[in-house]
Amino acid sequence: MIVRRLVLFALALAPFLPAAVLAQELRVVETQPADKARIESRSDGFFVRFDRPVDHVHSSLVIRRGGKTVQTLHPRLNAAPEMLFARVPALEPGDYTLGWTVTALDRVNVMSGEIAFSVISKSTTN
Repeated sequence: MIVRRLVLFALALAPFLPAAVLAQELRVVETQPADKARIESRSDGFFVRFDRPVDHVHSSLVIRRGGKTVQTLHPRLNAAPEMLFARVPALEPGDYTLGWTVTALDRVNVMSGEIAFSVISKSTTN
């Protein structure tokens, strides 16, 4: 009797499962620098903000130039729950990407992404 009820309950929920799975996917809300931004070599830090809290311990940020890793950043554990934030050393002028691998709090959903940005010398901004 109990097994029968559980089977009926599972069948009743089946049409809603794909929507529930999709709802768990993380979405990027904001990045600093923004995609295709031009920044000076000194920065207060880089961040990627998501639509819900993430697992800081099992997530990472990477700065690449020409496809090679320049710096692997470890997100600060005391950042906002939905944000990966890391301090960044001064970067030489050039084109870079900021990549991330983020793990949701459920430790099941993992997402990767990247944005492009350029570092310009101070004389270029004048």
